[in-house]
Amino acid sequence: MREALKPTAEPGWVLSHEGYNILSESTLESRFAFSNGFLGMRAARSLSRGPTWVAWLGYSRWASWPRCYVAGLFDVPNTEPPVSALVPVADWSRVRILLDGQPVLGWKGELLRGTRKLDMHRGLLLSTWTHRTPAGITVTASELRLLSLADRSTGLQLVRILVDRDGVDVKLEASFAMAGLGMEPMRLERDIGAWRTESTAKCVAMTGAASLRVGDNPLAPNQPFPLQWTWCWQSVAGQVAEFDRLVAVARADTPECDPTSRAAARALDRNRALGWRAVLAAHEEAWNKRWLAGDIIIEGDDDAQQAARFAVYHLTSAANPEDDRVSIGARALTGDAYLGHVFWDTEIYLLPFYTAVWPEAARALLMYRFHTLPGARAKAKHFGFKGALFAWESTDTGTETTPERVVAQDGSVVDILTGRMEHHISADVAYAVWQYWNATRDDDFFLRAGAEILLDTARFWASRAVAEADGRRHIRHVIGPDEYHDDVDDNAFTNVMARWNIRRALEAMDLLRARWPEHAATLQDKLGLTEDEFADWRDAVARIVVGLDPATGLYEQFTGFHALEFIDLAGYTDRTVPIDVVIGRQATRRSQVVKQADVIALIALLPEEFPGAMAETNFRHYEARCAHGSSLSAGMHARVAARLGHPEIALSYRRETAATNLDRDPNSAGGVRIAGLGSLWQAVVLGFAGLDLMGDTLSIDPKIPPQWKSLSFHVRWRCRSVAIRIADGTVDATLLEGDEMDMRIAAATRKLIAGATLQVSIEAGPR
Repeated sequence: MREALKPTAEPGWVLSHEGYNILSESTLESRFAFSNGFLGMRAARSLSRGPTWVAWLGYSRWASWPRCYVAGLFDVPNTEPPVSALVPVADWSRVRILLDGQPVLGWKGELLRGTRKLDMHRGLLLSTWTHRTPAGITVTASELRLLSLADRSTGLQLVRILVDRDGVDVKLEASFAMAGLGMEPMRLERDIGAWRTESTAKCVAMTGAASLRVGDNPLAPNQPFPLQWTWCWQSVAGQVAEFDRLVAVARADTPECDPTSRAAARALDRNRALGWRAVLAAHEEAWNKRWLAGDIIIEGDDDAQQAARFAVYHLTSAANPEDDRVSIGARALTGDAYLGHVFWDTEIYLLPFYTAVWPEAARALLMYRFHTLPGARAKAKHFGFKGALFAWESTDTGTETTPERVVAQDGSVVDILTGRMEHHISADVAYAVWQYWNATRDDDFFLRAGAEILLDTARFWASRAVAEADGRRHIRHVIGPDEYHDDVDDNAFTNVMARWNIRRALEAMDLLRARWPEHAATLQDKLGLTEDEFADWRDAVARIVVGLDPATGLYEQFTGFHALEFIDLAGYTDRTVPIDVVIGRQATRRSQVVKQADVIALIALLPEEFPGAMAETNFRHYEARCAHGSSLSAGMHARVAARLGHPEIALSYRRETAATNLDRDPNSAGGVRIAGLGSLWQAVVLGFAGLDLMGDTLSIDPKIPPQWKSLSFHVRWRCRSVAIRIADGTVDATLLEGDEMDMRIAAATRKLIAGATLQVSIEAGPR
């Protein structure tokens, strides 16, 4: 066990935190969280931690916020307004140590040393604590925790304990702390428990097995209560006690709990038969495979290297290709913020990573949107439109979960308009569908789900874009990505994306008719699409207002934006809170201050809409007006700045993006900002490396910073795997798997042959 508790030795793979600080503890628990896309756990201490039960805090604050989550386990808590939320399950890692009858607690006695390490390479958490009790006894405990990437139902905990003196009565209790909080217990037995959510009638079962060895002797546990084990022994100074625990979890979306319990029991039996060493080895091998596919190697910039690996670690942790009924929430499975809800973040900020390096995960996330089409259709119908309008905040059913109004701290009632007006999400989903299909040529997905999503979202936009007396079609009363300005008309991001969505749907129908005419006829009949409706779509493409001034090449973010007051944000660089807090909500709304990348996001997604100098013109104009009131913003600015050839600006925004998750920001207590991490990956791979997944060939056009000695990564493209290395003014591309293919590197298109490395000078062509 001692070897298993050692972190990866190679530099750059391990994040460490020394000591304990009440001000940063919850933030650390988010950053060092570990997950496998089905289960997620915050990095709260499992040892020497008191219970978590105080309901009204008032003047005090939590020292820790332990959480274990199961993806897709949603219920409606007793809140006003009632909003579906991710339900935490039992903290299966809780370990309590008593010495001569007194519990070892962090706030009693003296913490001599405390270290937590996030081993990103192995995908696990390591901890070491040395604590001196008020009685003068010193105990050292080292721990490993993981959620298996090889068997997603499984968790493993290892603990190694030493006491510094002889004759101490030691008691170790291992339990599932606060099991079933917020759920109805359906079954509680010796080694297994099952619970059901009250309003959604989902079931979760948890089972565990634990053992303890003191020196060379295994000890038999007492089990006074379900899912609790206790051992007692007398210490010998320096003698090692080794504890291991395996757990298994199963979720069911129906009220029947017995099948769920059986699934959990089978998983536990399977892994007990293997033993914890084999479970650990399988988990590490699964992570090795994911790192081979997804790692980014940056030479010459240690900070950028660490941030890139941190992003890939959490992006890998968040996805589960085995379950296409769940998606990734705004804070993944690392914290309570946003209640586990899914936003546009997933499609625009996360899907490019999965599409490029893990297409199986990308497909599952898009199938989630397909399964929630009924909810999207119901929302569109509710507002009087056709087609599919996806929920701004979505959980498991696709029903809109954004509250219509909330009660502010001062007691006033505040209307929430995003669920009613932030409609660009339907085009965002369509964009991700097309990008995935273009990069993978997964025709099965296209026929089963992708084409239907494209057609139904296009139908929504055609009904949403209303013809008016000026001869144009307008999309009024919307919210774009810039949420500082709500209820606006003809937001450029929304309208251009809507037009793009309709064009791709028409292209998809042409493709279906050419290659799969029977399927085209069946789908057209299923959706009730007519030739007159297709003609209306073409009319919408021709007449939707996009706010472009041909004379200047500048898009107006929305109608009337240019007439608002300009505020020089350079005068507010020292602020520590969002700009709308500094100058007030109404003053912000009357100004040209932008919350996050809006038109600039459009430059990143649809660069073809910004020919010539238009991209530079729009970037410079809106960068000066952006206050970056969202963690989504800086990474998108970094991506665009890199493509425009401004490496220092791009690096500055890259650092800002990394800091929101890696620095000790108190707002990170609610979980890592997974979309920000997705945008960080985009800044490096789609920005500096210039990878393009949207064309007819795989394309790369590097513009890496001069201080970077090299940049290396892998990409999947239409059933092929390609290794790319950029260094010394050249690009090396190696086809690792799949048939030969064309690849565009800068201005040159060359043939890539399996097993051979193509080297291209970015300036001088191939060698």
